[in-house]
Amino acid sequence: MTITHTTTSSTGLVGTRERLWAALTARDETAAAQAVFDAHDAGATKEDLLLDVIGPVQARVGGEWAAGRIGVAQEHAVTAIQDRVIAALAHRAPSHRTAAGPDARRATATAPQRVTVACVDGEWHALPARLFAEVLRSRGFVVDYLGAHVPTPHLIAHLHQTGADAVALSASLPLRLPTAHAAVTAVQAIGLPVLVGGAAFGPDGRYAALIGADGWAPDARVAASLLTDGLRRPEAPPRDPSRELPHLSDQEYTLVTRSRTQLTRHVLEKLEDAVPAMAAYTEQQRERTAEDIAHIVDFLAASLYADDPELFTGFVTWTAGILRARGVPGDALAAALGLLADAQYDFPRARTHLVAGRRALARVPVPTAPGPHS
Repeated sequence: MTITHTTTSSTGLVGTRERLWAALTARDETAAAQAVFDAHDAGATKEDLLLDVIGPVQARVGGEWAAGRIGVAQEHAVTAIQDRVIAALAHRAPSHRTAAGPDARRATATAPQRVTVACVDGEWHALPARLFAEVLRSRGFVVDYLGAHVPTPHLIAHLHQTGADAVALSASLPLRLPTAHAAVTAVQAIGLPVLVGGAAFGPDGRYAALIGADGWAPDARVAASLLTDGLRRPEAPPRDPSRELPHLSDQEYTLVTRSRTQLTRHVLEKLEDAVPAMAAYTEQQRERTAEDIAHIVDFLAASLYADDPELFTGFVTWTAGILRARGVPGDALAAALGLLADAQYDFPRARTHLVAGRRALARVPVPTAPGPHS
């Protein structure tokens, strides 16, 4: 599920966020936990602390990484501390109980509903799903939280064993849309409704509708409310995905996916001629450039799967901002898109998406001076 940024009227949450941020930047786990516990004792509900403190602070961590002010290792260390704080909060009672709120109400009038929460196969950003699982628990649901990267066959086996009433799937990258589609279809085939959330499904949930999910939520509170109200259980087996996505019949998505390695190698070789600065690249810089090209191909494939050029242009402009923050020359990105377009001369949809990406890139200011990958 998406981490919500909506604040509530709970007192002291702004100060709590700042205390938590300071503790995390110092990698002080004890201080991080204490900041959250103090607010809990002061009357803030677990739901508010999860969604209005821990969630926004984690989003701030992501922003710091995108701006190049922290590295991957530091981001991972902070995320690990946040995860342990969430676990400690989940089993904690405040020192002074307050009036009934989200922590006190139950999901149903009788027994709690059982919900399985998982990240789709290949999705490693698990914190949003973890936050959502704890929000559901605080509302009285029985929750099976399966964590990151859950292969669909293992998910289905788990559902058969546990008797879930609904499934909530999380994905943060549109690259996961094909696997999310497979998971939604498989879960619905055994008669369970599926709620999806996360940035992978678009800001308006357009890709959730595309893959036939039974519900989509922009944030954890909305998702919890949808489950409280009850998702409609599918009444009939889902349709064949090839009929739901007729554009896939042109095989462009499949062919681009299968040729990923060859396309990456081809563009990297041609890029050395198109961007003279690459002659001075170190071996590490060349490896990072190859990774960037492979990521471009992956997002091109995802945009072909969804048949939405905006998915690709959004990735391109985001990448341009990341490169700019790290002092990487933007001409390499533009050249890579051009080389990919040349290689896709038999794929009209792919060329259309790549042309749209180049046009979007032209509107984004990028550095022109050579600089190393960070």
